[in-house]
Amino acid sequence: MQGETSLPTIRKFGLCFLPKLLFTFAHNKKLYPMAKTKSVFVCQKCGAESAKWIGKCPSCGEWNSYSEEIIHKEQTSKIPHNYSENTKQKPVLIQDVIATNEKRIDTTSAEFNRVLGGGLVEGSLVLIGGEPGIGKSTLVLQVALRMKGKKILYISGEESSNQIKMRSERIQKPESECYVVSETSLEQIFTHIKNIKPDIVIVDSIQTISTETIDSSPGNITQVRECAISLLRFAKETNIPVLLIGHINKDGNIAGPKVLEHIVDTVLQFEGDRHYMYRILRANKNRFGSTDELAIFEMNSYGLREVLNPSELLLSHTQDALSGIAVSAAIEGARPFLIEVQALVSTAAYGTPQRSSTGFDIRRLNMLLAVIEKRAGFKLAQKDVFINIAGGLKVNDPGIDLSILAAVLSSNFDIAIDKTTCMAGEVGLSGEIRPISRIEQRIKEAEKLGFKKIIIPEYNFKQLIKKEANIEIVHAKRIENAFKCLFG
Repeated sequence: MQGETSLPTIRKFGLCFLPKLLFTFAHNKKLYPMAKTKSVFVCQKCGAESAKWIGKCPSCGEWNSYSEEIIHKEQTSKIPHNYSENTKQKPVLIQDVIATNEKRIDTTSAEFNRVLGGGLVEGSLVLIGGEPGIGKSTLVLQVALRMKGKKILYISGEESSNQIKMRSERIQKPESECYVVSETSLEQIFTHIKNIKPDIVIVDSIQTISTETIDSSPGNITQVRECAISLLRFAKETNIPVLLIGHINKDGNIAGPKVLEHIVDTVLQFEGDRHYMYRILRANKNRFGSTDELAIFEMNSYGLREVLNPSELLLSHTQDALSGIAVSAAIEGARPFLIEVQALVSTAAYGTPQRSSTGFDIRRLNMLLAVIEKRAGFKLAQKDVFINIAGGLKVNDPGIDLSILAAVLSSNFDIAIDKTTCMAGEVGLSGEIRPISRIEQRIKEAEKLGFKKIIIPEYNFKQLIKKEANIEIVHAKRIENAFKCLFG
């Protein structure tokens, strides 16, 4: 019959339109809203983003550091044209701002308080970085156990509660309300914080924490950034300080360095050689204090012991006069202390002379050896030279240049330097002894430890306000004058 359509024909045309209907249904925001999915490539070293994979990062210059990450962005409403006047804060003139001192929490550790600038600031985010096994967890746990009258939540993503308990028994008896939990989920961490309501939160470590809002593995730079930002927001809103522990990569920097350093308020570097007992805690960034402070600890079987006078420990107590040893008055941060420089000079056994340095820049050592050969006439081109800073310390102070050269010549001629003599001075390429900073503090430190003579640059001697002291102050303009005073 005309005008009638058979059932097979209806099914045929209906199936043709079915995929289109399903497609329209799935992508209709009113019927089935979906979160937008975005795939980006992120540099795992500096955090730079790119729409496609790049072999060399244009920001930091690292090769093969980009990895693909999927980011879910929820739909946000458009910003209205008429902005609301009910804002939480309004701009004010800078002269009308009332400056108040930050409230600080005493950590009961004089050295730790020194580096923080006087204590732990309420609502601050502090990052402690260091090599694996250097003692970061021991330092933070030791501080947490000694803070009396404080409720502390210790969150560990690497160790179980039993392992933390075993370490705490080795360190000391707890004097604070320290709660421990092994957790890696950021959402669960905030749940524990809400239930316990601590005064201080410790996260060990930030690289093990992850959030469910990002589809990437823990330790990824996106995860580290988002978790750190969430913890920073929590610290500022609740006024509760948060201590983060971070690992360092093979280059000696904190994993995700630029990302974390920009977010946190304070960056503390815990360094030292694991084969030695001394550890140094220095501040690389501090919004609430100076970055010139430095703390020294001694690792023993009971934890970390504060070294209040490092000069007495870094100097040898032997009574024998040995060649190749010179004492330098160094400055690390804002703290003066005397260190022992050891040198060994011997004939090159394999034809090619060796240059080795422990705790001192090898490139600067080569420069100093070239200066002493060119300007002073000492031939060391065919000899092996080895330098070691006693105690396993790494010193960057240019004021120890003079003691480096004195130790080298002492070992070369096998003449011991007087044990009651120390020195401080930077050596220039022309052989002059250049002035150094904080010479008064160096002289007072040497005088306090019983030294009878100190050699300083001539310019510093002229600038001294008080030239009379219980120690003989000898000034030298060039390295030849200093060597004449040391060796006659």
